[in-house]
Formats: sequence, structure tokens, C-alpha cells
Amino acid sequence: MQKKYIRFLFGIATTLIVSCFNAEKVDYVDNGKVEELFTYSALPKTIKSPKDNPSTPEKAYLGKLLFFDPILSGNRDVACATCHHPNNGYAEFRDLSIGVNGKGFGSKRVFKKPNAIPFVKRNAHTILNTAYNGIDENNGYDPENAPMFWDNRVTSLEKQALEPIKALEEMRGLQHSEEDILEEVINRLKNIPKYQELFETAFEEKNAINSVNLSKAIAVFERTLVTNNSRFDQYISGNKNAISMAEKEGFETFKRVGCANCHSGPMFSDYKMHVLGLEENNKLKKIDSGFNRQFSFRTPSLRNLRFTAPYMHNGRMENLQKVMEFYEDIAFGKSQNTNIEDHQLDSLVKKITIKVKDMAPIISFLNTLNETDFDKKIVDSVPSGLSVGGNIQ
Repeated sequence: MQKKYIRFLFGIATTLIVSCFNAEKVDYVDNGKVEELFTYSALPKTIKSPKDNPSTPEKAYLGKLLFFDPILSGNRDVACATCHHPNNGYAEFRDLSIGVNGKGFGSKRVFKKPNAIPFVKRNAHTILNTAYNGIDENNGYDPENAPMFWDNRVTSLEKQALEPIKALEEMRGLQHSEEDILEEVINRLKNIPKYQELFETAFEEKNAINSVNLSKAIAVFERTLVTNNSRFDQYISGNKNAISMAEKEGFETFKRVGCANCHSGPMFSDYKMHVLGLEENNKLKKIDSGFNRQFSFRTPSLRNLRFTAPYMHNGRMENLQKVMEFYEDIAFGKSQNTNIEDHQLDSLVKKITIKVKDMAPIISFLNTLNETDFDKKIVDSVPSGLSVGGNIQ
């Protein structure tokens, strides 16, 4: 009798254990689909630097002057700040930038006539928070191998800094070849006593003006441009009142409908390439086939979207509502780009379940990622004596 009673209790216990296990699985499985789990955290308060380029105030100051100085361009009329100006959140309110042979600021910038220079072929990323590029869900990142540009074609801010100078439509122009433009720029800087002094002070060596130190100085300045105290950062760090109830619901919707499949981690980017089938921008004379000619582009960060409209790699989406509608349409697996067949679309795109009712809550949540506390001060002058920020008047 005692043995039967023990077996009875054992049977009940086994049933309860199995039932509990199945209940946990039910919570995890929805209609046969396993729910993805994603990690979000605040951006780190400290910034990493490459071992061979530690940040110093002297380098940052020099880098800021270089960032605003059009002497780095072939025609001496385009600076880094021309398309990445602090008044525009270090981005530009244009679909595609106008670099060489342009005049005016932001959305009012136009080509001078006559003109043989094409538009810059991709939408200008903001410089804000590029110090964190490549950061993973555990807040780990390597500044020496940080992915840059829409196609991740170079790694590190140091390497990125020189690419616009070499690009014909951005800063180089027609007067110099890609092979000789850096030598030309370095010779110009060497002929300016103030730059000689600033480079020697920043790098603590004689004859310090060279392309390596040029890139290092600009990179150090760019690493000072961070916004790591947005309302979302405060919320995820423990201040549950930092965002509203509606914004919290928007965050849950953002994750539920599949946005988090690619926009995850502290920077809301997996830094991977995805084929979305977006229409081409008809301002471009040549088709932009993206990374490895696969029509794939890197997942952009969702931080500070208020500064980066219009959106997507070619600026085709004028506002966030249009972006939401695009993802609602593309989820049916139909490419909007005639150069991309339906089967080429990223598999994660087809998992998006966004509906019209989801759009406003998600957009509300995305506003929590905006922050206006960053260095907006424009230098009064640059050592070359040229117009600060290039030909933007």
C-alpha cells in the first residue's frame, strides 16, 4: 500500500513537472514560431580609442579645425562639415549630398553651372555616435575594426576620414586624381605655419603633418560627438519615468512586429548587410548595387532620426511614416526595385508584420532615441583662412 502511494505521488509530481515545462514552452512559442530574444542597453559613457590613437584635447581641437576647413578638398570649397554640419545634427537634410561644385547649405544647396559633377550616391550618415560603430548587444566594440559607410567598405574612423577626400563627387573634384589628392592636401597643410604648430603639439613630434596624422586628428574629433543620454538611455538604465506609457508600448510593438530583427543592440543596428528592394534614386545616373554588387546595404542606426531625414541609403523615404509603409509593403516579398528579384530579398524582411495601427506607436518610441546635447559650436575661423564649412553661404 505504501509503495502504491509513493508511486502515486511520484506520478503527480512528474505530471506537474511536465505541465510546467510545457507551459514555459507555450509562453515562448507562438503559432509554431520561436520568438526572437533581443538585448537593449544604454550606450556606454566612455569611448574607446585605437591603441595607436589615444584621444587628447589637442588632437580633438586640431581635428575640429580640419573638419571645418575646405582646404582638404580639391577646389578648396568643400569641408567635412559641408555635408555633416552641427546645425543639421552632423548629417544633412537632403536625399543625396552635393559636394564639389556646389553652393548653399543643406536642402538649399545646388550645383553651380556649368556642372560635370554627379550627386554623392548615398545619403549622408550622421557623424553622431559613429564612435560606437560595430557595438554589439553586450556593449563590446573594437574601434580599430568599426564598420563605416553604407557598405562597410572600410573599418575605423581613421580610415573613414580619408575616403571623402579621395572621392570625386564629395571633395576631390576633377583637378586632381585619386592617387595624388592626399599628397596635394598634405603639401597645402605643410605650407600653413599654424597647422605646422598644431600638428606638432597634437602628436608631440616634428614634421607631424602627414596623411596618417590627418586621419587620426579628424577621428579623435569625431569620437567626441556622442549622444549617450537620450530618454531611452535613461529609461533602459532604470529611470522608468523617462519615457511615456505610449512610448513604452511603441517599444514593445517595435520588437513584436520584427523591427528588432535587424535594429538591435545599443545602437539599434546589427551592422549587417540586407537586401530590401528599395527603388533607385533617379538623381543617380548609375545604378547603386551596394555591397559586393548584391544590392545590400548596412542596417543604419535609429538614434537621432530627427536629424537624418530623408531616410534609407539613397534618401528615398522623406519621413518615418513612408519608411513604415515601405516595410508594410515589402513584407509581402515583392521587390520595388526592378534590378532585384523577389527571391533576392532578405529573409528577415519577409518576417515583418507591421500594420497601419503599429506605425504611430513605433514612431513615438523612436523619438525617445533623439538627443540634442552634443557639440554644436562652429569654429570662428580655420587656419587656411578659407570659408568655415566650405561654400555654404
